Amino acid sequence: MGLGTTLLRITVGGLFVGHGLQKLTGAFDGPGLAGVEGMMKSLDMHPARRNALLASATETFGGAALVLGAGTPLAAAGLIGSMSTAIRKVHGPKGVWNSGGGYEYNAVLIAALAALAAGPGKASFDAITGHKKWGVGGTLFALGVGFASSAAVIEYGRRSAPLESA
Repeated sequence: MGLGTTLLRITVGGLFVGHGLQKLTGAFDGPGLAGVEGMMKSLDMHPARRNALLASATETFGGAALVLGAGTPLAAAGLIGSMSTAIRKVHGPKGVWNSGGGYEYNAVLIAALAALAAGPGKASFDAITGHKKWGVGGTLFALGVGFASSAAVIEYGRRSAPLESA
């Protein structure tokens, strides 16, 4: 189980780092902050610049923390929030299956993050500090904070939307 947990942590966390860097810096043929800001505007995620920066930083640094197994439930919560928002604002209306632009992949990532929040394993910074296992509390924390933060960001964006001129 230890090797499997470590491989899952490195794979999922590493992919989040790459995805975040696409947004943050334009690495790996990504859109960069300006492109993400435009996407946030199109999704009514206001203020768009702040949401672009927060999403990019959360995925980059949350992914790095996951790779290291450092503050794993908190890192997982941020990434769950990001994926929940992606489902609610982009993928949900397209159904389940990824082939149609749906939320299948996001749901798998949320499940993997929830599992990792229970404990990053022996080869982690959390284990060095005595938290090899966070247990059910870590999973519930990650899911609860992740879903709540997504709902709060979406609601704030709705309330902060620029008024349309008459």
